[in-house]
Amino acid sequence: MAERRYFGTDGIRGRANTHPMTPEVALRVGLAAGRMFMSSDDRRHLVVIGKDTRLSGYMIEPALVAGFSAAGMDVRTFGPLPTPGVAMMTRSMRADIGVMISASHNAYLDNGIKLFGPDGYKLSDAVELKIESMMDEALGSGLAAADRLGRVKRIDDSQARYVEIAKASFPKGLSLQGLRIAVDCANGAGYKVAPTTLYELGAEVCAVGVEPNGLNINADCGSTHPHAIAEAVRTYRADIGIALDGDADRVIICDENGRVVDGDQIMAMIALDWAKRGQLKGGGLVATVMSNLGLERRLQAEGLTLERTKVGDRYVMERMREGGFNLGGEQSGHIILHDHATTGDGLMSALQVLAILAESGKPMSELARQFEPVPQKLENVRFTAGKPLETASVKAAIADAEARLAGQGRLLVRPSGTEKLIRVMAEGDDAKLVKAVVAEVAAAVKAAG
Repeated sequence: MAERRYFGTDGIRGRANTHPMTPEVALRVGLAAGRMFMSSDDRRHLVVIGKDTRLSGYMIEPALVAGFSAAGMDVRTFGPLPTPGVAMMTRSMRADIGVMISASHNAYLDNGIKLFGPDGYKLSDAVELKIESMMDEALGSGLAAADRLGRVKRIDDSQARYVEIAKASFPKGLSLQGLRIAVDCANGAGYKVAPTTLYELGAEVCAVGVEPNGLNINADCGSTHPHAIAEAVRTYRADIGIALDGDADRVIICDENGRVVDGDQIMAMIALDWAKRGQLKGGGLVATVMSNLGLERRLQAEGLTLERTKVGDRYVMERMREGGFNLGGEQSGHIILHDHATTGDGLMSALQVLAILAESGKPMSELARQFEPVPQKLENVRFTAGKPLETASVKAAIADAEARLAGQGRLLVRPSGTEKLIRVMAEGDDAKLVKAVVAEVAAAVKAAG
């Protein structure tokens, strides 16, 4: 595959106002993607654009709008809206392309641009590479005639539309009445829609992380800082805690005691419930290479399969579509409910857990531990230049670690798609061995990088 210059595993991402996350690159994305998704017919073409709450969104959005409108596309902006909401509205509004401005769970210093096709799915590698090839063309290429420029409008009810879509995914005839729910919206895109949805379904809602100021998105809150939701659960004596990330496409749960439940346990809970009801399609679920071996064993014990993909919910979704699965996701809490959404949706995933909780009448602590995770260790090693994984010393360390783990665990070493990091992960039944092999491989990467 050709070398990527802009796109990573989840769109374009980087430090705000530093290449590639500059107004110029955003303008080029709008021009290139606009031209690519304009068909030859004479109708008006449409792009929809949502964003999270980070300050730099106010810089990136107008540049994208300028690019798309200069290419001749009409533009509809949503303002703050979860990533899955943008994906769904791309399809429901019959847009030619959808754009989300967000760096997901990263701090406010970063931002990103994610693109969705007219079907609401993330673009394939091939389409992203084609857009890249057009982005470096002269800025004057393919501009629309003066009478064919795009028109721009704000859609004021986008959040209300998403709330109704989310509520429709909750089982009919069921209510959240009697449940006290703490929700941490990470001062991000879900800060209005998540508490509103939960309230309208009958819950008593205790919301934190709902005061965005452009700089506090994901700051010691949200799914990447679960201590905040655990503290909120204890403070408000809630029955369950829900923590979203900055663009609300992932979720972490905690029980009434403040114990954290990761994406693997959430997927197991939903999969086993759906299987019991005859609602699980594909005979199992799809997860990435990062998901715990304990999840795989638990599913196998119930006659279900776990299919693994490389990291990135886009790859999970591709496999789900190929194999006819309706459930998949990542340990980080990106969970895709294909009957309801085209990408990971933190709020909808939480609603499935809440449905199980409401119907069971049991405390969350009894439902949360679906399987015993095997010891797993992850270390992120930062590097400055070169390709450390291609050095002989790192290859030798990896081969040695794999030999030691053979038959009792597995090793995964991969570059991050969004940062200059090498991620070293091992898991197995022997916790000491797992820890040792990760330390040795990480040390080899550090020495090489």
